[in-house]
Formats: sequence, C-alpha cells, structure tokens
Amino acid sequence: MAEVRVTYDKTANAAYVYFTEPQARVKSAHVYPCDPVDVDGMINLDFDEQGRVIGIEVLAASSKLPAYLLRSAERLDIEGS
Repeated sequence: MAEVRVTYDKTANAAYVYFTEPQARVKSAHVYPCDPVDVDGMINLDFDEQGRVIGIEVLAASSKLPAYLLRSAERLDIEGS
C-alpha cells in the first residue's frame, strides 16, 4: 500500500498532499490554480519539469478534505512538529 505524505497548517487552514518520495526534495516547475469559484476555495496543482503532478495545495482545507486525513496529517502549526 502506498503512503502519501500530507501536511496541514490549521492556523492557515491549508494542507499539502505530496506525490513524491518522502525524502525527495522536488521543486515545483509549474503551478496550475484550479478555479476558486468552481471548487469554492483554492486548489493548486504542482507539476515537476517533466509535467508530472508532484503535489496538491488545498486552501480552506477543513471544508475540502476529510477530517480523518487532516487529523493524521503532519501538523505545521504546532511548535516542535
């Protein structure tokens, strides 16, 4: 079973879902913003230089993602995380 790394900042209500190896430090070469009106928030798709999706940024994450995913995400807003 593949594991996906998810980070969440509750203060900013923003989450990021990574589709890269946990140790990889892949830089985004292109960002495609989804229409905020159609998705009732902002979702950005990040692509690498080969055009592969490397991650998804979700703003207003608490209303867009399942609660269990946010509870299990790596927290960025808690000191020491």
